Amino acid sequence: MLSTKAVGRQAAARKYDILTALATYALARGKHDHRLVLRLISLITARYNWGRDELAVGQREIARMWSVDERTVKREMAKFRALGWLVVKRQGARGRVTEYSIDFDSILAQTSDDWSKVGPDFDLRLRGPQEAEQAQIVPLRPNGVVPIPSVTDGTDWSLAQGLLHSEDPATYGSWFHALQAGDRAGGRLTLKAPSRFHAAYVQSHLADRVLRACQSIDGTVSEVVIVD
Repeated sequence: MLSTKAVGRQAAARKYDILTALATYALARGKHDHRLVLRLISLITARYNWGRDELAVGQREIARMWSVDERTVKREMAKFRALGWLVVKRQGARGRVTEYSIDFDSILAQTSDDWSKVGPDFDLRLRGPQEAEQAQIVPLRPNGVVPIPSVTDGTDWSLAQGLLHSEDPATYGSWFHALQAGDRAGGRLTLKAPSRFHAAYVQSHLADRVLRACQSIDGTVSEVVIVD
């Protein structure tokens, strides 16, 4: 696959290839994906430091760039993290914004099905000759692997699931994938598990991780309860 290090003589071409892959991926989907990817592209082109792999910009500045409020910025940045496209390098604190790196390997992996729409030359360049040949005979997704959850509906639980998947795909596939959003009463969020055993295990061993993910999306969540 294409090297994502945008340095050296081929740096400009690599940057354009990555942006082309993102744009083509978005255009093959609905209007929500169009807007989400366009917002990421605006951050990459305006504020991303390719040399340091660093995106450091405050929510207020992003909100102004996107013509939205800061709450929308928080949710969209959570979507990027849930998709595995943004990774927190240093958490923000008083007087300091959160610094992100961009996982271009994840972006390319998720956009690869649409590369051929640009043209066979583009597809071959990004895959490399060996991978392009193997892709014709080997399934791209091994059997049994739980896919990355969709975050296009923008619900709090789908975003939290995306974060949980990006942190630990194996545990997500075993325990978090099957959980469904239930009632919300004040700060208490109820999630429904497929069985009593499943609910009891997550409540006993994994509830703290679920709560942290939910609070990352909505800070007003104070408790998560798992029921069958």
